[in-house]
Amino acid sequence: MQRVLLVSWTRLALSLAFVVGFTASSGCSKEPKIVPVSGMVTLDGQPLTYGHIQVLPAGWRPASGKLDGNGRFTLTTTMTNDGCPIGTHPVVILASESITPEKTKWHAPSKYADPATSQLTVTITGPIDDLKIELTSDDSMNPSKSPPKEGGSEFAK
Repeated sequence: MQRVLLVSWTRLALSLAFVVGFTASSGCSKEPKIVPVSGMVTLDGQPLTYGHIQVLPAGWRPASGKLDGNGRFTLTTTMTNDGCPIGTHPVVILASESITPEKTKWHAPSKYADPATSQLTVTITGPIDDLKIELTSDDSMNPSKSPPKEGGSEFAK
C-alpha cells in the first residue's frame, strides 16, 4: 500500500513539474519590456488636436493613446498609461470622424491611418516623455482625402 501511494505521489510530482516547465517554456515569460511613452503629434508644425495614435509592435498588442487639445498623448498597452514595448515599430494616426454613413471628416491625411502607407515608425529604447510624431498635409497617395491647406479639414465621401 505504501509503495502504491509513493508511486502515485511521484507521478503527481512529475506531472506537476512537466506542466510548470511546459508553461514556462511556452511563451508566458516572453512578454516584451514595456516602458512609459508620451509625446506629441503635429500636422504641418501645429498640434493635431483630434485623433488617436497607435504603435504596432510585431507579435504583440498595439499601444495606443488619445490626442488631447495640445496634440499630446500617453501610450497604453496593457494597463492605463503603462507605455509601449521597446523596439522599432510602425505607427498609425487615426484622425477621422464619421459625420454621416457617407461622410468622413479627416483631421489628418488618410494615409497616416494605414500601416501600409503611413511610413511612420518609432524606435523606443527606454522611457520617453517627448516623443514627436510630425505629419504633413501632403497626401500624394490619396489627394481626394487630404485636408485642404486652409481650413484644416475636409469632408470626403
